[in-house]
This record gives sequence, C-alpha cells and structure tokens, in this order.
Amino acid sequence: MSARTSTLREFSLENEIYPHGMAHIQYLTKTNLDRIRKINHFLINAFQQSLSDIKKNLSSTYLFLLTDAHGVLLAMDYSPDLEQVVKQSPIRPGMIFTARSCGVNAISESMDKQGPIQLSPEQHENPLFQSWHCYAAPLSVGLQHVGYLDVSTINADIQSELIAIAKLIPAHMQNRYQSNLASWVTQQPSIEFTKRQLTILKMISSGLTVKAIALKLKIKECTVNHHKKVIFNKLGVQSSAEAVSIASRLSYL
Repeated sequence: MSARTSTLREFSLENEIYPHGMAHIQYLTKTNLDRIRKINHFLINAFQQSLSDIKKNLSSTYLFLLTDAHGVLLAMDYSPDLEQVVKQSPIRPGMIFTARSCGVNAISESMDKQGPIQLSPEQHENPLFQSWHCYAAPLSVGLQHVGYLDVSTINADIQSELIAIAKLIPAHMQNRYQSNLASWVTQQPSIEFTKRQLTILKMISSGLTVKAIALKLKIKECTVNHHKKVIFNKLGVQSSAEAVSIASRLSYL
C-alpha cells in the first residue's frame, strides 16, 4: 500500500456514481475536508491571491485546481464563462484526484511521475474529463512538497498559453506563501523548544517520516507523534511543511 493511499484511508470517504462507465468518484466528507483545508490554509491563501493577480491579464477560458500532496482538491477557480460547465461536472472541493478515484488524469499522472504533466482530452481515462486540455505540476515550498496545481482549458488553440500560465503560477504562489508566512511570524511571541523537540524538528525538515525518526532515536512512533503535536502547537501550525517554513523563519533550522 502506498503512503498516499494509507494517508487517505485515515479519512472518511464518500462515493458518487456518475454515468459513462465510471462507477465511483471519491470525495472527503465535509468534516475531513474542513480539517485538511485548515492544515493547508497558507497554501490555499497563496493560491487565491496568485490567481487574483494573474487572472487580471487573462482573456481566455481556464479552470484552476489546487490539491494537497495526496490529491485532495482544496480550492478551485475558473473563468465566468465556465460556470455552467463546472457546475455540471463532478469537480468540487474534497474530490480525490488519484487514478483510483477518478481514472487517469493530469494530477494523478503528476503524482505518479513527481513532475509536470500535460494531458490531452483523449488521454484522460474518465470520459467526464475528456473535453479538457490539462497541465499539472507539483508544488513545493522550500524543500517541502505541499501539493499540486492543475490548469485546464477546453480551448485546444491556447495550449501553449496554458503551459506558460501553469509554469508561472507556482513561483508566484511560493512568493505569496513566504510573504504571508513572514507576516504571520513577525506577530508571534518567542518560542522555546526542548533539545529533543529541536532534534525532531530538524529531522522533519530533512524529510524523515515518523517511523524513520523513531528508529533513529530509538523511541516509539507514538512518542514522535506526541513531540510533533507539541511542536505544531508551539508554532501554531497544522502541518510539517508549515512547521519547517516557520521554524526556518524563526532561525530554529
């Protein structure tokens, strides 16, 4: 079982049946989606702010999707003339863009390849998405992988523009993310960590899993998770990516 599948199994899922031979598309329940969106609030804000800036210069028709690192749709935006198309589609926050949930798509391919992917309509496995030209790419903040961006259009004549936009947005988002984070950090009081907490924080920043940290420190995984919870509470964050970003800003890393 992949780490991605294992993580999603921790949450309650809903299935919806759609026509055209695709039996089930999976969604997080509202409670779990609210939890995931809270964890990723810096990322969502950066996405929304970046699109607000970039959309001013767009005249073509686009759909923008933001998922977390496990393919869960966190936020979306689209051109006004796509409103009816989107409303009639299964695309909404909480939708899980893994191949298992909704067939091969640009986000699922980007997740598998861990790199940017362009998909034409006929390359989508799910007929519901076979009118879309899509470009998806991983999103990172520093060394932390935080999610995926998908930019799609139904206009075949603007594919080169689509790719250019999709390549522009991640850098814009990272700048917004870091700017929002820096502003938030300046408002925080000083934080004191124990030696063990700092050790675990540094291991998290190196990309080690809870299991790997436990093995290295010769402690139980539940103990590592307890330290992580304390660290997150002290930093006022909900995720490892935010913890590392803020700890770096505060010169703990």
